[in-house]
Amino acid sequence: MSSEPSPRHSSSTENDSGDIELSQGSRAQGSKIGSQPGTRAGSTISEKVDAKDKVFPIEEPPSAPQFVEGTLQGWLTVCGASLVAMCTFGNIQSFGVYQAYYTQSFLSGNSPSKISWIGSVQLCLQFTVGVFSGKLFDQGYFHSLMIGGSLLLLFSSFMLSLAKPHQFYQALLAQGFGMGIGMGCMFLPALSIMSHYFRKRRAVAMGIVVASGSLGGVIYPIILNKVFPREGLGFPWAVRFIAFINIVFLVIANLIMKPRWPTRKRNPVDMSQIIHDTPYWVTNIGLFLGFWGIFIPYFYLQLFSETHGVDPNFLTWTLPILNAGAVFGRFMPNFLADKYGPLNVIIPSGIISAGMLWALLGVRTIAGVTLFGLVYGFVSGAFLTLASPAVAAFTRSPTLDDIGLRIGISCFFIGLALLTGNPIAGALLSSPNYIWWRALTFACVVIMAGTLCLILARQALVRRKGGVKFV
Repeated sequence: MSSEPSPRHSSSTENDSGDIELSQGSRAQGSKIGSQPGTRAGSTISEKVDAKDKVFPIEEPPSAPQFVEGTLQGWLTVCGASLVAMCTFGNIQSFGVYQAYYTQSFLSGNSPSKISWIGSVQLCLQFTVGVFSGKLFDQGYFHSLMIGGSLLLLFSSFMLSLAKPHQFYQALLAQGFGMGIGMGCMFLPALSIMSHYFRKRRAVAMGIVVASGSLGGVIYPIILNKVFPREGLGFPWAVRFIAFINIVFLVIANLIMKPRWPTRKRNPVDMSQIIHDTPYWVTNIGLFLGFWGIFIPYFYLQLFSETHGVDPNFLTWTLPILNAGAVFGRFMPNFLADKYGPLNVIIPSGIISAGMLWALLGVRTIAGVTLFGLVYGFVSGAFLTLASPAVAAFTRSPTLDDIGLRIGISCFFIGLALLTGNPIAGALLSSPNYIWWRALTFACVVIMAGTLCLILARQALVRRKGGVKFV
């Protein structure tokens, strides 16, 4: 509201008795509101105009959410979201173990490319369901999403344990579709709720959550590799052991996670701001291209090591090593992102990830696989965890009402990339010949192209924010 009254108001502010009506029922004698710049009386002021005796309400704009970082409930929510990440991303990043076991035994006779569709569908649904779960999260259905997703994930896990050998469709339905939809209902809301409690440390909070998914990717493969070969246990009980762990984690998560504004009426999201936000859409294209290739080593590194003569006793540790690097990569770079901006950190992460894929062509030893796993896990983990903070940087809503929807749309792009990227790589391998340079070249090129799009989007965001470089 302008501090200077309009000509109409300046001539008609007082009535005949010199009274001015306030919305709270108070009456001031002989006062002229508007004659002093910046004067306010209450949150809503009504002026009586003597000419037509009408009341003109003047509304203050809604205040933005008040962020108090570091509260007990905020960190409990981080803990709960971390448990959700272990149950979702922890399972997904263990799929390399399933890929090897399915190829060698359980689903033998199917090509690696066909088998990878199980994990790719699971990955895709975790992200694409985010379009709907993000919208529902914005509307206040956080607990409904968490409970429904938990039940579906656990039910599908036990159904997978009942799947019969050489029945591809059973594994695809239970592990790909059922578990994927359940994960999609939970993961995005668990990540988006960090915005309720953290602003300055939002990237760090999200990094802790996503890093927990990689921690699950270290623990779960060890359990699976130990139980799969055990006579009397095997595949069914290996899957059930993971499901029992998930039950404990998800019960705790549902009890301690709480939205900060459980009854807050959400303002309608201004879709026009999202639709016409060109840098945001360029970012989505960049994330699509980047995620098209970023997960390929998570599916195929163990197979790569096996076909290049690496010690067989070491093969079962390739995936835990890769995920161990991702634990640090999904947490430590977030400190830099909070200081210098998520886009400024995700861009070099993409460049280094592409370079490491070229380097993998020369790896033949345990030391080489270990070094690649740790370094690639670190930089690819940074790329993954900084995707959401990078998207959130484009929001224009003062109350952050559109963050869930923006991240959900971006997750849809990411999910489409993850659905097709790994099967494309499997087809380029041309099993059983395994022409690795074709799959790795594909991954390298698309990651570099995606990083270029992120560079262009960053430049546009810098101009929008008046030259601010830390974005």
